[in-house]
Amino acid sequence: MVQPHASRFRPTRRHFLQAGLAVPALHWLPSQARAAAANAKLRTAHIGVGGMGGADLNAISSHGSVEVAALCDVDSERLKAALSRHPNARTFSDYREMLSEMADSLDGVVVSTPDHTHAPAAMLALQHGKPVYCQKPLTHAVFEARQLRAVAEESGVVTQMGIQVHSSAPYRRAVQMIQAGVIGPVSQVLAWSNKNWGYDGGPLTNVQQPPDSLDWDLWLGTAAERDFVPSAYHPGSWRKLIDFGTGTLGDMGVHIFDTPYAALELTAPKWAMTQCRPPTGIGHPEQNVVRYEFPGTAQTTDSLLWTWFDGGWAPPKLADLNLPSDWDLGDLQLPGQGALFVGEAGLMLLPHVGEPVLLPERQFADTARPEVENVNHYHQWVDACLGEGTTSAGFDYAGPLTESLLLGVVANRFPETKLMWDAEKVRVTNVEAANGLLRKEYRDEFRVAGLS
Repeated sequence: MVQPHASRFRPTRRHFLQAGLAVPALHWLPSQARAAAANAKLRTAHIGVGGMGGADLNAISSHGSVEVAALCDVDSERLKAALSRHPNARTFSDYREMLSEMADSLDGVVVSTPDHTHAPAAMLALQHGKPVYCQKPLTHAVFEARQLRAVAEESGVVTQMGIQVHSSAPYRRAVQMIQAGVIGPVSQVLAWSNKNWGYDGGPLTNVQQPPDSLDWDLWLGTAAERDFVPSAYHPGSWRKLIDFGTGTLGDMGVHIFDTPYAALELTAPKWAMTQCRPPTGIGHPEQNVVRYEFPGTAQTTDSLLWTWFDGGWAPPKLADLNLPSDWDLGDLQLPGQGALFVGEAGLMLLPHVGEPVLLPERQFADTARPEVENVNHYHQWVDACLGEGTTSAGFDYAGPLTESLLLGVVANRFPETKLMWDAEKVRVTNVEAANGLLRKEYRDEFRVAGLS
């Protein structure tokens, strides 16, 4: 697979300083010599071991060279279940204590928490010089994505964002076909998910005491203190709430944006604009149409328009997409989740998850498809940590992808307003209030150098 990083805007330390962003000094220099030694085990620590964290733990530990050394979760029941599968691991409820006590004996850290804890946990691991596998979206705020990317580059450790389908054969095949020019230069991308990770209601009620198994203060972490509401936070619908998740756009968008973003070698958008209900300050909108314009690349026309639909507005109706009238698409039905590349010579439909479909089908009936193998995204990170190969979704790639997505999430707070984006300065140039949403205020006891 062609690595899609070459043309991407790569800020230097000077760019960060000019933008007022800090690149913190590392506590320790990265040391992977022990892990990379012949027949060595990669000793991993896992932050978040329930739900997706449990899946990540199982996938990482299935590699024959992994030894699970530490487990961390704010829910003691989830921690107990994980320990039953890895009885030799040490257990913690606070990742800060885990890294402080065990940093010298760890070779990699896996972050599988709710979105708002991705950046502080990953940053602290990077500052200890540890390779990091972090679930998607990389961060909860634009500023965090830029900072993680910078520190990962500064430290030189192996990183990977948890977009597992990035390494699947259908998605890798789609990248190769687009970059081979099968449908010609691409003028627009349409992407969508019919999931609803939004909340249009009012203040959360039904306040209760958190269960004894949950350390509620640690679950809140960097976020402001509030009362516990069952099913709204843990376990539940935190993805829908602006203080903890990133809505459907951040949750599913990162998967569905990934292949077009990589295939077209996109950089930062010029602007983003959202059609949605007015902001409530509580939840992400239940349905959105988000539009971006990206500068042109070798794979696109002079510029590229990108439109995202979610919730009840997904999938979009073909009749509303202004596709060329002479293309015979038959009775094509769009899947509930997917992306559509609009090229000068035809279309590529990429279902989530499925094989790419070239349209009109009769026109591309004889088009050869490259042979591509599935790659284990988790094992790719482990192998890279052990000095074998590289990752395909390191923070140098995941950072810009996440920034682009999250600019759309910020635009949800300013419906029908085009937010003009200056990527080098990391700021919106025409709506000053939007800049206050690019970074977060951390509670004092959870501050991390370089993020708060």
